[in-house]
Amino acid sequence: MVRRERHADRVNAAVTSGAAARSSLAASWRRSSALHGLDPAEARPPRRLGESELRQAWDRMGGLLGIAQASLDRLYQAVGGSGCCVLLADREGVPVDRRGAPGDDSTFEDWGLWTGAVWSEGIEGTNGIGTCLIEQRLLTIHRDQHFFDRNTGLSCTAAPIWDHEARLAGVLDVSSCRGDFNEGMRQLVLLAIGDAARRIESEAFRQAFPGTRIVLVPDAEGAMLAVDRDDLVVGASRTARAALGIDDARLKAPLPAADLLHDARGEGFGSAERAVLARALARAGGNVTAAAAALGISRATLHRKLKREADLKAH
Repeated sequence: MVRRERHADRVNAAVTSGAAARSSLAASWRRSSALHGLDPAEARPPRRLGESELRQAWDRMGGLLGIAQASLDRLYQAVGGSGCCVLLADREGVPVDRRGAPGDDSTFEDWGLWTGAVWSEGIEGTNGIGTCLIEQRLLTIHRDQHFFDRNTGLSCTAAPIWDHEARLAGVLDVSSCRGDFNEGMRQLVLLAIGDAARRIESEAFRQAFPGTRIVLVPDAEGAMLAVDRDDLVVGASRTARAALGIDDARLKAPLPAADLLHDARGEGFGSAERAVLARALARAGGNVTAAAAALGISRATLHRKLKREADLKAH
């Protein structure tokens, strides 16, 4: 009881002071208290969904649940030896899939680190999954950074997952309740979970645009464009949108990939594209139709590109 009161006092002091204006953690504590009416000393058990509600959570994830399977396995292989479990939660903060050692299942289930538990900030206060959903960034909530005293034995690292239309689709979480979970382990988890989230997003983006070419945006890690056979951009990942300054409205209009990337990289990209065209033509023995097929674009598109290059040379 003494420890609970001390943690609650610390949280309440931060909430009532000006700390929320200076600290993202204190701001989350304040949301938990003022916005959601939570008490850090409350000792109720984790809230869990019923079977029908859990099925609805699975439905909310759509195809992302299947896409994430290989990445969940790989992430657990990287961090499971440190006594961690891996959770995939939907955009409401409900874990819909998990990985963990069978010997630790009962412990993690008691903590609520299980499918069907509810980890939104409105229910559990400051925590890895819920706070990640609010702040939409990779973060760690370590032990007494949690809002509830009953969660201060946990260390939780979470990464947002964005869908092919740059909408927040869910959260990937790695949690540990081991007392020896140290800074080195935390850094390992940060690297592994960030990599896993990018892999899931990349695969989801590719599957959302079948039959297109996926173009990586230079100098922007993880930024991808989906380009159709006419060299028009039909999709852009969240990082690509940020790097190139495009949004849904701009994607609705015809948007040539070459023009967009040329604007982003200047003459450097133009030179690279000229080299690609030259190599394709050389390999096809000058046959424009064969070169276009090899590049995955239409013959008309290749002619347009070649004419543009010729015009540039003339000037």
